[in-house]
Amino acid sequence: MGQKKEGKKSVRGERRERLYTSSGIPVDLVYTEGPPHGLGAAGDYPFTRGVYETMYRGRLWTMRQYSGYATAQETNSRFQYLLRQGQTGLSVAFDLPTQIGYDSDHPLADGEVGRTGVAIDSLADMEVLFANIPLDQVSTSMTINATAAILLAMYLVCAQKRGLSLDSLSGTIQNDILKEYYARGTYIFPPGPSLKLITDIFTFCHEHMPRWNTISISGYHIREAGSTAVQEVAFTLADAIAYVQAAIDAGLEVDEFAPRLSFFFNAHNEILEEVAKFRAARRVWAKIMKERFSAQDPASMRLRFHTQTAGSTLTAQQPENNIVRVTLQALAAVLGGTQSLHTNSYDEALCLPTEKSVQLALRTQQIIAEESGVAITVDPLGGSYYLEYLTDEIQRRVEEYIEKIDEMGGAIKAVELGYFQKEIQESSYRYQRQIEEQDQVVVGINKYMSSKEEESENLLKVDPEVQKQQLLFLNKIKRERDQGAVEAMLKKLHHAASGEENLMPAILECVQSYATVGEMCDVLRSVFGEYKDEVVM
Repeated sequence: MGQKKEGKKSVRGERRERLYTSSGIPVDLVYTEGPPHGLGAAGDYPFTRGVYETMYRGRLWTMRQYSGYATAQETNSRFQYLLRQGQTGLSVAFDLPTQIGYDSDHPLADGEVGRTGVAIDSLADMEVLFANIPLDQVSTSMTINATAAILLAMYLVCAQKRGLSLDSLSGTIQNDILKEYYARGTYIFPPGPSLKLITDIFTFCHEHMPRWNTISISGYHIREAGSTAVQEVAFTLADAIAYVQAAIDAGLEVDEFAPRLSFFFNAHNEILEEVAKFRAARRVWAKIMKERFSAQDPASMRLRFHTQTAGSTLTAQQPENNIVRVTLQALAAVLGGTQSLHTNSYDEALCLPTEKSVQLALRTQQIIAEESGVAITVDPLGGSYYLEYLTDEIQRRVEEYIEKIDEMGGAIKAVELGYFQKEIQESSYRYQRQIEEQDQVVVGINKYMSSKEEESENLLKVDPEVQKQQLLFLNKIKRERDQGAVEAMLKKLHHAASGEENLMPAILECVQSYATVGEMCDVLRSVFGEYKDEVVM
């Protein structure tokens, strides 16, 4: 519990009458005692201290820098560079047309090809993207949602053509469509068929890819949209509940698929709240899986998560300040027990990261791992009166949110009612007001500003010629492939989508024929329709 000093009043006083965390949790002056905690050991239910017994003493987190821009060939060069610098896993960013199911030659793709990630139109691009990379030795994460089944199929066929077995592959697809409807926007199909695609992937991977994480349920984008730390955890776990229930309704046993669920969280500047957030998330999820879904396998109850430092906190003004912010955020993720980590580059408020800036971001992780000493014991902050108070309070508030969402009918209903959207909008508005009123200081933005106009040097820019190159390559593939085979496979996909069968085999056949992302998505659009968002006021 908190305790305020009694007796003689401090001459200096306090900067504010009362302080709060970024989630609005009140913070007392000092914490001298706390509730009794049977924290137990890491690796034991409810996993408050970590999901594995030895944590980083056994193995460091995977250092996975998010990369992708321009063409597959240019992104492959960045992958090769990062692996030489000591990166231990790949993480692929796809451009906007790829994410929403349009080929690079679609009118809506004009001006967006290769800008926010790598352009992938067909299996041919995937083959270039992973050329000379040992797919059975490197774990690959792909941030892809609406078209996740198609991109996963391309990755698998790429591996098979090298003679690799599917059970040798490890990695993750994000595959989390629910948060797209209220926090990010790269959806295509309505929730019903979107969930069908997700559960088809669960089933396929359970049967063929035991090392693959079938979904990365993402709080990252919820936080980037303006939520608090509490909302980030609560809304993410509510989405996860919906996915688990959908898989059970599709006939899967919980312990068949739940061990391969993974999560993706944000790390912000307020270190202790972030550490407590990660600890509370593990505890709440373990309880949900054990008590709500009757999971028996401890692996089904483990909340394993990737972390990315907070892009929304990066400033274009005084960009080198971002180096400090990213270091604090990365430290919070490590102290909170993350399984893998991406550190943003300091120039990302201005452009895609250069080789120099991405190397520094990776070195930040390596210095924390090798020089800081925080990885040599498990849960080093565990038992801190303040940290345990925050962990308990975040858990309590998360569970209140989940109970409220349950009463609405679950996450899908909450999306349809605009509940998530409204909560995030209100939190985002409050935070912006705090900045404008200087209740929340952002160094270089509302305090300690520089009077000198800063020059931006050596920014990475995507050459407009990239789109022309991509279109030439796409046209070449279309000319050289067997068009009759493509049309036959697309017809089979249409038939599968119109029924109840698992769509992965049909998608794999389309990929093998060099059908494009856009062609496959057009078939699925013709069957499923498209989701139309409604403005939430």
